Amino acid sequence: MDLRSPLTSFLPKRLLLGPGPSNVAPSVLAAMASPLVSHLDPFFLKIMEEVQQMLRKVFQTSHEMTFPASGTGSAGMEFCFTNLIEPGDEVLICVNGLFGERMVDMASRLGAIVRRIEAPWGQPIDPTELESVLRERPFKLVAVVHAETSTGVRNPVETIGRLVHENGALFLVDTVTSLGGMEVNLDAWGVDAAFSGTQKCLSCPPGLAPVSLSPRAVEVAQNRKHPCPSWYLDLFLLRAYWGKERAYHHTAPVSSIYGLHEALRLVLEEGLPARWERHKQAHLRLCQGLEELGLEFASEKGHRLWQLNAVKVPEGVDEANVRKVLLERFGIEIGAGLGPLRGKIWRIGLMGENARISVVERLLEALGEILHKQS
Repeated sequence: MDLRSPLTSFLPKRLLLGPGPSNVAPSVLAAMASPLVSHLDPFFLKIMEEVQQMLRKVFQTSHEMTFPASGTGSAGMEFCFTNLIEPGDEVLICVNGLFGERMVDMASRLGAIVRRIEAPWGQPIDPTELESVLRERPFKLVAVVHAETSTGVRNPVETIGRLVHENGALFLVDTVTSLGGMEVNLDAWGVDAAFSGTQKCLSCPPGLAPVSLSPRAVEVAQNRKHPCPSWYLDLFLLRAYWGKERAYHHTAPVSSIYGLHEALRLVLEEGLPARWERHKQAHLRLCQGLEELGLEFASEKGHRLWQLNAVKVPEGVDEANVRKVLLERFGIEIGAGLGPLRGKIWRIGLMGENARISVVERLLEALGEILHKQS
């Protein structure tokens, strides 16, 4: 690259069909290019309030403490754990993929006594097995990934939520890959803490982590024996900024919040049920096309995500080369497998702006051509 020329002169055009980020609407990029104001400007404070209102609608919650934390989805995960967990707390974490493992790691680093309930990668958590574990003793918190990005599996969050509240535990849900692409209903499911990311089905660039805490979760955080170990993610310092006080905490990423404001506006303009249905129909067309190409899913039928499709690599096919040709020749990105699925699957994302039949057709045509030449 010639550093004397602007970066925009060199940027390639990509169709982002991996596990994230997804492509974004032109109006989102335009919003992010708008003139800056201060993070304490009265105009920006109004934008903040509107973002919170729209996030509550997308999360389907009345939780007052709902806002975008500054950072990616992993910051949202850390926000929830650092505010709700203290050393010695007993927590139960559902693990059936990489992001369940990541929650175990985070809770362990905070000194929690962590118990795992597991399912093989590609299969959902079994509520019956979970119920049996929950009957043994109380837990402070139970955590699950709604849409496991590493395997393309949807966990039965609605059922799990009922079981968790019978135990008396807080219920924490990772909605990074589900929010905006399938139903997420925090209030109906009894979710006490949730976090997400902007770069997937919300179709906004990465950099913000929508979070939401129930009044019960806020009370638990307020009654901690020890201060939150993170200054940057301390709920009560952040609440002073995102709450009614609007007191300075850190310099919020103004342009990113502009972009999220527009992305959420587009979600609600389309309507949640219509948006979920669009993701479903794109997935169904992909299913049909993959079957015609002789390809199979790696995730269990009946629990497959619409927005993240885990597809088995056929015997004798160089999975990395297929991804390379897709990117270099067709400008299409798909994702590789992780952990025990590395080299065994492709992860195809149909998220937000990319959950469209025309996008699926373009991918299937390119994939079919590449596989034909490899056979």
